[in-house]
Amino acid sequence: MSKIVVVGSINTDMVIRTRRLPGPGETVLGGTFLMNPGGKGANQAVAAAKLGGDVVFIGKVGDDSLGRDAVANMQHCGVDTRFIGVDPDLASGVATITVDESGENCIAVASGANACLSVADVQSAWKQIDDVSMVLMQLETPLETVQAAAQLAKQSGATTILNPAPAQDLPDALLALIDIITPNEHEAHQLTGVTINSDDSAKSAAQRLQQRGVPTVIITMGDRGAWIQSDDFTGCVDAIPAKVVDTTAAGDTFNGALAAELALGTARVDAVRLANHAASIAVTRQGAQGSCPTRKDLADSST
Repeated sequence: MSKIVVVGSINTDMVIRTRRLPGPGETVLGGTFLMNPGGKGANQAVAAAKLGGDVVFIGKVGDDSLGRDAVANMQHCGVDTRFIGVDPDLASGVATITVDESGENCIAVASGANACLSVADVQSAWKQIDDVSMVLMQLETPLETVQAAAQLAKQSGATTILNPAPAQDLPDALLALIDIITPNEHEAHQLTGVTINSDDSAKSAAQRLQQRGVPTVIITMGDRGAWIQSDDFTGCVDAIPAKVVDTTAAGDTFNGALAAELALGTARVDAVRLANHAASIAVTRQGAQGSCPTRKDLADSST
């Protein structure tokens, strides 16, 4: 299999489970506390690797125990971590996550070393990686670094996938370098101004993103499934019903699974079906990377 390069963030998730999410200025007494490896980039890399992808990661951590543990976990999951740099002056990234009884969450992130992943870091790593078929990116690292990675990918003929999370406005120059964009409903609204509450509104938002230069748009809509707008398929791929425990890594699992399946040459609609399946398993488990399923998990859940 050709390589999947993931350019992104590495965090440690500090998770508190509560009966409900607190409002502004409110303290809610919680239940269990968990500390898990996370970060959108690392989560997506692990999700792809656990499904058999040949994954190389480009990122940065601090010179601390959290960073070392995070990298060790990625290695254990099968991710090539040679191109994860260590910044001696900054802490590794940390996310604080509150999860309520229904599995919904709110997240705050201290980026730490992730914010110093530079264009030069990506360029240096790129020279040492062969046979790249796909580059997967998110927005927890500097935007100029994401754009540089997309530019290198396009120059080499690799497919570019951008998960535009956390939500922010994006320049057309970046979107012109992206082959597949995978916003959720909130992120799609941020990029297009369209409120996603139906298939028709998802189609409208997807068309606006296509007009801005992205040929394939996949909007994830939680338990309603995923809307695909591309040259060979337009429509909604239904979600798989699941008993939700924690939605923290659902989107990251979807993106990692999508990249892993597309790297095998699977058609986009079938890759989205598998990604939906993977996400439906992830939400039944606590934590981020530990919730990402393997191929065996997918097979077992289908029987």
